[in-house]
This record gives sequence, structure tokens and C-alpha cells, in this order.
Amino acid sequence: MNIGTGNGRIKALLILLIMALSAGGSLYAQTMEDWETIRVGLDTVWVLLAAFLVFFMQAGFGMVEAGFIRAKNTANILTKNFLDFCMASIAFFILGYGLMFGNGNGFIGFSGFFMIGAESGADVPLYAFWLFQAAFVGAAATIVAGGMAERMKFPAYLIYSFIVSALVYPVIGHWVWGGGWLAELNFADFAGSAVVHTTGGVAALVGTIILGPRTGKYRSDGKPNVLGSHNIPIAALGVFILWFGWFGFNPGSSLGVGDGSLIALVAINTNLAAAAGAIGAMITIWIKVGKPDLSLIMNGALAGLVAITAPCAFVSPVSAIIIGGIGGFLVVVATLGLDDLKIDDPVGAFPVHGVNGMWGAISVGLFGRQSLGLTGDGLLFGGGFSQLGIQLLGTVTIAVFVFISMGIVFLVLKKTIGLRVSAMEEYRGLDIGEHGVESYNGFQIIE
Repeated sequence: MNIGTGNGRIKALLILLIMALSAGGSLYAQTMEDWETIRVGLDTVWVLLAAFLVFFMQAGFGMVEAGFIRAKNTANILTKNFLDFCMASIAFFILGYGLMFGNGNGFIGFSGFFMIGAESGADVPLYAFWLFQAAFVGAAATIVAGGMAERMKFPAYLIYSFIVSALVYPVIGHWVWGGGWLAELNFADFAGSAVVHTTGGVAALVGTIILGPRTGKYRSDGKPNVLGSHNIPIAALGVFILWFGWFGFNPGSSLGVGDGSLIALVAINTNLAAAAGAIGAMITIWIKVGKPDLSLIMNGALAGLVAITAPCAFVSPVSAIIIGGIGGFLVVVATLGLDDLKIDDPVGAFPVHGVNGMWGAISVGLFGRQSLGLTGDGLLFGGGFSQLGIQLLGTVTIAVFVFISMGIVFLVLKKTIGLRVSAMEEYRGLDIGEHGVESYNGFQIIE
């Protein structure tokens, strides 16, 4: 064998090696592209599943509110819950998404209206992200129905529902989740104690103050009369549906599966806080009145869920139990406090969502951990007042903004088309007066 022949063989081997490496590189690149496609697909399925669970919470809200009010207003409250999601979907599609996630400034977005040129706010397709966010809008809007139940005009409610979904909620969402000024301050609200629940709860508070209490709710001496819940089993079913749906609400806010550790932490924290909230409310009302009132126990579970919604990704399970337990205590104190102030909130919308939405957002600054993704440790873990101060600033600002903006909306509605039904309609029930139907045909339900 001569040298020339040997060189030729070496060149041939080098060419084959280069070809093999090139093919391997292409195969590796193709494999990585396939894995990325699978990852995005899995995250998309997860976000959509969470969106479906949050949508199902509308049924939970409907059952809770229907069960806690009188039978003669059942169809009315369910109609409001049904239309809330309809109004929220259209309003958020037309205007809300652009204001919340569009390019703009620290206060508001200015692009993406009618979803034209809109971009996804997560590493999932735009429409999946939109549906998840739209379900949150519907949840925030429907909170108000319970606080203003049994005496609000249906047309006025529809206008409120559209405005809060198109304007008020998206502005707050932009501040926190759309890259706005609170996001720049590192205000932390993982799944919406402030954005969703404080917004809905404070709107319910200002609405019920302007609307006034139901006829017969308070005696001449100021003491409250019991306008009893007509169906506690339905209300209990609603609470269980909401508890179930919250496993989409909170873990789904991860907007991706990852290695599963984050969604697992959020899920266990969500469950523990709900359980602790129910127990905390039970103990508090038992001590206060001598009986473990089921309606307040159920609201205690919801209070725990609301409270843990902001800190669920940033706290330990032990902290979640404490946060939820305090939430259960607060919901009882706030419920009794509203009656002392003669503010009639039939289902406890403000005590559950307003008070505990604020408590949940503030608790991040107390119990949050840097090791779990927060920018710094909370006060109780040696982080000082920095994060707590940010949480207080954001929470108070959101509450004040909602109180003022929704106060203006309700006052304008009151002065124009009217906010409250007539005394006769209230007596006969809104099912007949507003909708011309009876929820329980053949039963005498006027009281």
C-alpha cells in the first residue's frame, strides 16, 4: 500500500466522520425541537385544564349565593352568575386583555384590543393564556352578586359586570401581572388575592353600602334580623365546587408544569389553608355564640382559600395553615362587624373576598420565603419590613382604587337607570319581578 492510497483512505474516513457528526447534530437538534414542542404542548394542556376548573367555579359561586339567599330570589342570582361570565368574556376580549397585557406604561396597556396584535403573557399559545385570564375576570365579577343580592336591578347589574370586566379589573391586573408599576416594585400576588378577590370584595362592599340593606334586615334598635338561607345543602355543594376549582385557580397560575414541584407546593398549601380556615371559623363562632354555625364554617373554608391565593407559591405548608386559620377568624369577625355597622352583605362577599383578599396579599410580606422564589424573606423570617411595605402599599392602593372607581359607577347607575328594585318587587321576589319565573314552581316562597 503506497502513501497516496493511505492518504485517500484517511480523507475518506474523515469525510465519513464529518458526515456522521453532522447527521448526529441534526438529529440532536431535531430531538431538542421535539422535546420543546412536547413541553409547550404539556404546559398548554395544563393551563387549559386549569382554565376549565376556574370556569367551573362559576357554578360554585352560583350554588353558594343561591343557597345563602331566600328562595324567591334564586333565579335572579343564578342569572347574574350566568351572565357574569358572558359579560366578562366579551368585555375582556374587546377591551380588557389589551388594557391588562398590552404594551403601554406602568398604569395601563394600549394595544391588543379585540385581540388584534395581542401577545401571550406566558410561554403558551395566546388563546390558551386568554381563556385562563378570562376565567379569572369572571370570578372577580361574580363576587359582587352575593353582596348586592336580593334588591339590585338586573339591568344595572349587567352594566356593572361589563365595566368591571372591561376597565377596572384589567387596570389592576396590568399593575400586578401586566408589567405595571406594582410589578416593578416586586409586589407579589401569585394567583390573585389582591387582583381578583380584593377587587371583587371591595366592589361588593361599596355597592352594598350605596344600595342599602334589604327591607327588614335591621330592627329599629339596630339589631339584625335573620333573613335565613333557603338551602344550606346547595350552598355546601357550592363550597365544595369552589374548593375543587381552586386547584385550578392557584396551581394553574404557575402557567406551566415544570418539574411539578411548584404546582405540588401550591396545591398542598391551597388545601391546608382551606381546612384551617374552616376550623378557625368554627372555633371562633362557637366561642362567640355557642354554636358551630355551618354557614360561617363554609365561609371560613372560602376565606382560607382566598387568603392563600397570593402567598401559595412563596410559603411553607405550616405557614399556609397559619394564614388560613387567621383567615377563618377574620371572616367571622368581619361578618359580625358588618352587622354592627348595618351593612347588609347577604352571603359575606366582603368578609370572604375583601378582608381575606387583603390579608392574603399582606401575608406574603410576613411569611414569604426567598428560597421559594420571593425577592426577599418576609418579616417573620428575618427579611425586615421591605416586602411587607410593598405588599401593604399595593394592597391599600388596589382597595382604594376599587372603592373610588366602583363607587362612581354605582352612584352614576343609581342616579340614571336606578340601582334598586321597588319595595313591591323586593317583597314578591326578584325571580318574578325581574325575570317572570319561579325557581320552585308550586311552592309559596314569598316572605
